[in-house]
Amino acid sequence: MVEEATARRGRNARVFAIANQKGGVGKTTTAINLGTALAACDLKVLVVDLDPQGNASTGFGLTRGDRKRNIYKPLIEGGAVKECVVPTHVPGLSLVPSAVDLSGAEVELAQAEERETRLRSALAPLLGDYDYILVDCPPALGFLTLNAFVASDSVLVPLQAEFYALEGLSHLMRTIERVRRAFNPNLEIQGVVLTMYDKRNNLCDMVASDVREYLGDVVYDTVIPRNVRISEAPSHGKPVLLYDMKSTGAQAYIKLAGEMLRRLRGQADAPAMAS
Repeated sequence: MVEEATARRGRNARVFAIANQKGGVGKTTTAINLGTALAACDLKVLVVDLDPQGNASTGFGLTRGDRKRNIYKPLIEGGAVKECVVPTHVPGLSLVPSAVDLSGAEVELAQAEERETRLRSALAPLLGDYDYILVDCPPALGFLTLNAFVASDSVLVPLQAEFYALEGLSHLMRTIERVRRAFNPNLEIQGVVLTMYDKRNNLCDMVASDVREYLGDVVYDTVIPRNVRISEAPSHGKPVLLYDMKSTGAQAYIKLAGEMLRRLRGQADAPAMAS
């Protein structure tokens, strides 16, 4: 994974939207802990909290007072995102916080010019400063998530192993396809991550089998288990990798980061091999 850090230097950041229109599936948890695991690989990472609930900001220990500069102004008023970037206690990982101001952004964006491309324009000056930018999307397919899709290279989908998982995933994939046709032809689903996985539950195994049959290699081999340490970490303002490095949840996110980097390295190597 250190080789990946060396290879990334001098390139524009890869931007990932971490999205699922259903709430409570581990989306923010994945943004926080995957970002932390990538930063541990000597990569420069920026997490953008695009969810008005601000849970990613809370998960990194930011108080409400720490969020006076947040993503709202760059997105709605055109201010510089760079002024809103704050360091976290994770070396190599920075954050653009969310705040309550963002709650009205859906309505404001609906009436704004270039409403679909605001985030892409805002992030453009930062692309040379980071290896990876992770955008934590709200649990809805509105203008905020649309902005994330237009600004991103890929979408990473945390998917809870539950009965209605495939139904929601089909809706999300249709939305991604519409964005690809209208605004961002290079957008792709980078991967689907099964979350809150309970190996004692037969339904989890059935859902996992169905998802893998439906999507094939798009689904990561790594699964994120149900783990009490993952649940406890946000209340301490820490990623689970800092809260309890040895927990099964922390180890799963380390494994996920490794699998992601191997996939991305393989994609990057493919054109060179073909030539």
